Amino acid sequence: MPEVGERPMRADARRNYERIVATAKDLFTAHGADVPLDDVAKKAGVGAGTLYRHFPTREKLFEAVYRDEITVLADRAFVLHDELPPWEALKAWLLAQVTWVVERHKLATILKESIDSGSETFQYCQKRLREATGVLVEAAQEAGLVRPDVVGADVLRLGHGAGMAVRNCSPDDGKRVLNVILDGLRA
Repeated sequence: MPEVGERPMRADARRNYERIVATAKDLFTAHGADVPLDDVAKKAGVGAGTLYRHFPTREKLFEAVYRDEITVLADRAFVLHDELPPWEALKAWLLAQVTWVVERHKLATILKESIDSGSETFQYCQKRLREATGVLVEAAQEAGLVRPDVVGADVLRLGHGAGMAVRNCSPDDGKRVLNVILDGLRA
């Protein structure tokens, strides 16, 4: 999306941007980070000039894909907060995060290796996830369901660790690990 202070995109430019990001995400997931950008443009149905106008470097495209992935994940927490009771929302969020880590591990690794941890994109993504998780943790704490010493970042770390730990396990093993974490969060 445009940087702060830039003009909003025209509707056709926004559609092209979104198609490029979605296509890049699919291709990076399936084939790795070395997919030729011309292949991304072709599969997205845009010209190379359009791709390079939006993403002058491969790193800018990686950043856009990473932001999109994290935005979708964080938005899920806010939806769960609005739709479910606090404990159920936290459980559903933790499951969503663990599932994301398991399913997107290769893509996330590619993207994180390509983005400087001090970059604005990385800082934005970290802040967004912490805010989203914090909302769920605070709601569960207010309801007396989660230990008062837990913060959103703790849940993020636990979810990431669980996802990494159960990547090659059975679904039953994954559920058991998740239940152990949830029991540890209870007040």
